[in-house]
Amino acid sequence: QVQLEDAGGGSVQAGGSLRLSCKYSGDTRHTSTFCMSWFRQAPGKEREGVAAIVAGGPITYYSDSVKGRFTISQDNAKNTLYLQMNSLKPDDTATYYCAAKFGLRSYECQLDNEYNYWGQGTQVTVSA
Repeated sequence: QVQLEDAGGGSVQAGGSLRLSCKYSGDTRHTSTFCMSWFRQAPGKEREGVAAIVAGGPITYYSDSVKGRFTISQDNAKNTLYLQMNSLKPDDTATYYCAAKFGLRSYECQLDNEYNYWGQGTQVTVSA
């Protein structure tokens, strides 16, 4: 089992920055690949994968909508996942969720795969 606790949301003006964090705990090593990611969901819209990282390695995945503006990273010593969000736009307004899954291969971390463990969500609001 893995537990996730996300935080760091808030309100910011367009063009501003925020950093989300997700503290994780539990056994993250019982398969060869542990994936962590960020998803978001705006009111009336489907959930969208934003960024994913293969734990312990350099492989990352981003949605086209955030590529070049958002950066996903991980601090193993602190058991924390981050999402640095720059050049924020009103369209980025959503509830952001960290998520995790276990797998055997890096490609299983891609955002179109099903994730099993979820944080409670943190609200990000970007005003024009």
